[in-house]
Amino acid sequence: MSDEAAAPAPLQPLTMYQRRVLGVLIEKQKTSRSADAYPMTLNSIVVGCNQKSNRDPVLELDDDTVEETLGELQQLGLVLKVTGGRADRYRHLLYDVWRVGKVEMAILAELLMRGPQSEGDLRGRASRMDDIADLDTLRDLLKGLAARNFVVYLTPQGRGASLTHGFHLPGEIESAKAAPQAFSTPAPTPATASKWDEVMAELAALKVRVAKLEARLPE
Repeated sequence: MSDEAAAPAPLQPLTMYQRRVLGVLIEKQKTSRSADAYPMTLNSIVVGCNQKSNRDPVLELDDDTVEETLGELQQLGLVLKVTGGRADRYRHLLYDVWRVGKVEMAILAELLMRGPQSEGDLRGRASRMDDIADLDTLRDLLKGLAARNFVVYLTPQGRGASLTHGFHLPGEIESAKAAPQAFSTPAPTPATASKWDEVMAELAALKVRVAKLEARLPE
C-alpha cells in the first residue's frame, strides 16, 4: 500500500458554532448524572454554548442560531434529534462517526470548546470528564489523534507545546500558528526545570479539582 493510500482522510471542517454545539453535547453526555440532562433540549444546549466558564471565546447564541446549527450537524450525520417526549432532544453520534475512545473524546470536547491550548491546560480540563494520569499518558493519546488529523500541533511537540483540533476552517490553523505564544507556556531553563515540573504538577492537580467542582454546578 502506498503512503498516499494509507494517509488519513481530511476531516470535515466545522464552523465555530458547530464545534461549540458538539463540545457541549459531549461534555453533557460525559458529566450528566441524570437521564433528564442528556440527550439535551434546545434550551439546555443554548445555555451550554453561552456558558462563561471553560469556553473560549464566550458566545451569546440565541435559540434560532443553535437550532439552525443543530440542523446542519444532523445533515452531516453528527447529531440525532430525539422526538416523542415533552420537548425534542439532541444527542451526538460521534463515537460511531469518529471511532475514538472515551478519553480521546474528552480531549476533543475540550479542544472544540476552547480551541488552541497547551498540553498542560488540556490535561487538566479533559480530566474532569475522564481521568488522564499524567502528561505522558496525554501525549500517547494525542499521538494517535494527530495521526488521524484530529489534533494539530501549533508548536513543536515537547514541553510547553500548544495544539488544537483538526476541524478548523481554511485559514484558521495558519492564523493560530502565527501567534502560538498566545496558547503555549514558555519552557524553563535547565536550572529551574525540576522546580518548574513541581509547580506545574501542583497547578494541574488544582485545575482538575476546580474543573470537577464546576461540572457539579447547575447550569
